[in-house]
Amino acid sequence: MLLDLEGELNSPQLEAVRTAEGPLLIIAGAGSGKTRVITYRIARMLERGIPQHAILALTFTNKAAREMEKRVRELTGKKLQSLTVSTFHAFGVKILRKEIEALGYRENFSIYDETDRTELIKESLRESRLGADRLNRACLYALGELFSNIKTGRYTWADAPGTEAAPDPSAYEGVYREYQHGLKVFNALDFDDLLVLPIELFEKHPETLAKYRNRFRYIMVDEFQDTSLIQYRLLKLLALGNSPGSGAAGESGLPNICAVGDDDQSIYSWRGANYENLLRFEEDFPGCREIKLEQNYRSTTTILEAANGVIAHNTRRKEKTLWSGNTGGRPIVLHHPENESDEAGFIAAQIKEHMMREGLHYGDFGILLRTNSMTRAIEEALLESNIPYRVSGGQSFFSRKEIKDIISYLKVIANFHDDINLMRIINTPRRGIGKSTVELISGAARKNQGPAGGNRDSTRGSQGSAGGNRGSLWSAMERLVRLPEGVASPLPAKTRGELDVFMSMLEAFRERILSDPRNLAEKIRNLTDKIDYWSYLVAEFGREEKTARWKFANIEYLIQSVEHWENDPDNFETGLYAWLNRISLITNSRDDDDGDTGKVNIMTIHAAKGLEFPVVFIAGAEEGIIPHTRSMEEDGEDPGAPEEERRLFYVAITRAREKLYITSCARRRRLQDVITCAPSPFLEEIPSHLVLLYNEGGETENSVEAVDFFAQIRGQFS
Repeated sequence: MLLDLEGELNSPQLEAVRTAEGPLLIIAGAGSGKTRVITYRIARMLERGIPQHAILALTFTNKAAREMEKRVRELTGKKLQSLTVSTFHAFGVKILRKEIEALGYRENFSIYDETDRTELIKESLRESRLGADRLNRACLYALGELFSNIKTGRYTWADAPGTEAAPDPSAYEGVYREYQHGLKVFNALDFDDLLVLPIELFEKHPETLAKYRNRFRYIMVDEFQDTSLIQYRLLKLLALGNSPGSGAAGESGLPNICAVGDDDQSIYSWRGANYENLLRFEEDFPGCREIKLEQNYRSTTTILEAANGVIAHNTRRKEKTLWSGNTGGRPIVLHHPENESDEAGFIAAQIKEHMMREGLHYGDFGILLRTNSMTRAIEEALLESNIPYRVSGGQSFFSRKEIKDIISYLKVIANFHDDINLMRIINTPRRGIGKSTVELISGAARKNQGPAGGNRDSTRGSQGSAGGNRGSLWSAMERLVRLPEGVASPLPAKTRGELDVFMSMLEAFRERILSDPRNLAEKIRNLTDKIDYWSYLVAEFGREEKTARWKFANIEYLIQSVEHWENDPDNFETGLYAWLNRISLITNSRDDDDGDTGKVNIMTIHAAKGLEFPVVFIAGAEEGIIPHTRSMEEDGEDPGAPEEERRLFYVAITRAREKLYITSCARRRRLQDVITCAPSPFLEEIPSHLVLLYNEGGETENSVEAVDFFAQIRGQFS
């Protein structure tokens, strides 16, 4: 199959595809077709007779690797039996499965996940007599991050910053050695080893490095701005060898390595990514050719001009200007709602209006947030408007454990024979009902089920049943706990007492809630107090009081949303059953296949990278959210911190194809407090002629007033 390069590619893309020999740096702006360039580049190499096994293409996610390989297969019509398209870590595993015995490991090594790593760290602390039991989960995680940074060379023991878990990191150097020893003893690798050990292998065994360098004579790296220093070291070894001039050279006399990336989209420094690798590449590969892809195929001129206006304020970047053949475009709408509830209501209303006016589908909308904690008001508003949605790159508000726990209590109060939710709450908070008790109750329930899963009789069970529930867990508990006098129970007396108190409490709340459907929110608050959920959170999270407070605040928000729903004059049906039916859209939704209509996409900006939507909402464009206070504080005096936050805002803007809305609240709830908010300083960097202020009457005001608005807000906070 001959490739139609001239018909499918623009001039810079064509130049990049045809440049197969020597080092090449492709600066690919947002939406400029970089994946197309990479796949056509591989396809053209194969068309020229370069063997599949000589090509190595590295990217960052399995999904991206599969997509790349699929496109190459479609372009060439070939079976790709020996082409290596892989993530960095999967490539490391591939090498180690064949070569690891040279490092003293056995071939059938295990790969530890986060849980395994934490357990080994705890064991290493015990071996070092430092008391693993006094460290909570957050501290153990922080210790794992410290070990990762030491192992990958991001820090040394001398310059590693102190944390709450390790104020003096060097005090844990012995624990780290014990941890490393444990990995070797158990013939296990952690995630970092998948990159660290191939480098160690290549540096200690030049003949092994030579074997892989002679094989992979053409190397390509996607999303190069997201590579870490250790990933870059691995690439350098493969391309250049152990010493300058030792690398396998192509026809040009230079190594054949192609890096594709965009420094303006480098947003992962918190996990080790270093956009300065783009600059290192030019230094380490002299004679490197640079090609810029600046034509954007995604967005309108308006959106690109806004993005260019923002990112131009970064000084540590390669100069480029995105442009689009899709000239014009609708203005960017800036809305300044009173609070997060008004913000969420505005977003839901705009989605409805666009769908009605333009025939868009739910999947055409993206709602982008700086953090996962911002989803709850938006989920509530979409739910209220019967708008289906999915939360990507984070957890849905209604999927959070503390929320599911309270909803499970309410579902059991509504139906005592809801076994799934009863199992969830029977020992939450802990009330001394262990596994053996649950097994005994479950066994008693099974004995009363018919041969096909039905019940032995259809007599009416306990309160709340409609009959035919003798095989439920609730019915089994009644038979085991509430026995006639003189009849022995297989349950210990203490356990019987705990179960009886538990059941009586649920029965009492059922009576209160169902006898009078009013004031449901207050009754849920009383239920939360009755089960003492706050003490449960404190016990669960130990010294992490902030986490416990945040989770309890989520429950309070749930209660407030019920109160708001009850007081809505347009709501003609209240009560427990109506409310549970209302949220079932979310809590029971398991199907992601909604035909053409899809679901509205709620996601963090980080999770949105690489995606695009016709209509995008950037919510919470406020000082302290974007740029985020925590990010700025953690990075201290690092001049790159505000630049990365600006790059994040740039990525958010460039997800929009046709229409962009940005909201900035006047006030926002943080835990138990309501704080006054200032708009993000990045908003002022958008050229004012591109912005229209939203008018509550449904119209938009002109751009001159947008400038006045920023001046007014600045005055409030000066």
